[in-house]
Amino acid sequence: MGTHQHPDHSALIKRMNRIEGQVAGVNKMISERRYCLDILAQTRAVQSALKSVEAEILRSHLAHCVKDALTADNDKDIDKKLDEIVRIFKR
Repeated sequence: MGTHQHPDHSALIKRMNRIEGQVAGVNKMISERRYCLDILAQTRAVQSALKSVEAEILRSHLAHCVKDALTADNDKDIDKKLDEIVRIFKR
């Protein structure tokens, strides 16, 4: 397969920083003993934001890493990439 250049995910750093702030906010809400449903609403927002980041990284992985393996026409590399994807979703 040779040297593979991984995609640049640096554009997601701002979103991750925002998520980090949301998690800190949930922590503060818990310590302040805020209303349960308000806390749950915020945890759902964090989960949604993380799913969005996850989807973007997966899209990028498929468009770059997996596409590179498929176009390299190397069955071993193709099987490796497919196994990686299956393993991540089994977790």
